[in-house]
Amino acid sequence: MHSTTQSSLNLLSRNFIILSAYLVSSFAFATEIPLETITAKSSSQTLYLQLDAKVEPIKSATVAAQTSGRVLAIHYDVNDMVPEGAPLLEITSKEQGAGLAGAEAELAKAQAQNIEAQAQFERYKALFPQGAISKGAMDEATSYAKSSKQAVSAAKAKLISAKENVNYTIVSAPFTGRVTGKWVEQGETISYGQALLSGYATDKLRAVFYVPQQYRQQLADLTSITLSDDVSTYQSDAINKFNFSTQADQSIEVRVQLENQQQTLQVGQWLKAALPVDQVDTIYLPKSAIFQVGELTAVYRKQGDKYLQTQVRLGKQVTSAEITQVEILSGVMDGDSIINDAASYVLLLNQTQSDNVQ
Repeated sequence: MHSTTQSSLNLLSRNFIILSAYLVSSFAFATEIPLETITAKSSSQTLYLQLDAKVEPIKSATVAAQTSGRVLAIHYDVNDMVPEGAPLLEITSKEQGAGLAGAEAELAKAQAQNIEAQAQFERYKALFPQGAISKGAMDEATSYAKSSKQAVSAAKAKLISAKENVNYTIVSAPFTGRVTGKWVEQGETISYGQALLSGYATDKLRAVFYVPQQYRQQLADLTSITLSDDVSTYQSDAINKFNFSTQADQSIEVRVQLENQQQTLQVGQWLKAALPVDQVDTIYLPKSAIFQVGELTAVYRKQGDKYLQTQVRLGKQVTSAEITQVEILSGVMDGDSIINDAASYVLLLNQTQSDNVQ
């Protein structure tokens, strides 16, 4: 056991000595190698608080029966997309049709009676000044003309109601959307007010998330926000910030309206909401400038007339225009001159050492 431990310590010591010798020799030959360098520059970066946002419908509805009858057909099922105005469900219409026919007959009768009453009133009105008609008969004719005219109006209103009852036997979609619930089946007898189908509009949805109280000022300043999933990014300036909280932790509810014309969002899915909370100065370097061996992460930074290996601490990576940049949290300062291609520089150092040894 003691022998194994001693061997490990000896191996570690040899590796350390080799690495130290390598670094020293690297410094010695650094000025003789052609270098491609970059200058580290700090830039202002926005820090974001990532919050989970759940997608919800803005407009949803449950259509109910406005008449009674038996279900003849259901044209859509749960999860189907339905265009606005499409017939969802059909109900028997015999009773409603009979009511419509009766209303039409009653209107025709009222109109005929009204024609007769108006004609009689006109005759009496011409004869009354001549004394051929008594005042009582004239008053009766006037009253009859008015009541028959009102009867026509009442019959027309009844006909409109009867037509609506017939229309109610075909239940139409109030908006373009997706069916989420079916509460009746074909052949069932339904009554007035009974729930039939449920759904939501898919063209506009909202993302709901909760912001901790400590960021209420940042939330107050928020005018636009970015939300994203694994595939798409969504930008919105339609932000509804609640002025009260119903949560146990007193966090603030925020609702963000999202356009969904391309049907890329689904109700119930989760998005990441990026709330800007601070501005910091950050240095980014190309990934090629980072030299990594095991747990060692470093860059080659100019000091005097040499480029020395300087250990750095890395943050997040950002890729744009096929170039990967790495955030430098510590080890590099604004204005430092850095070797752009650390791997090639190390190879050149090794080659230079080999040539000098020979």
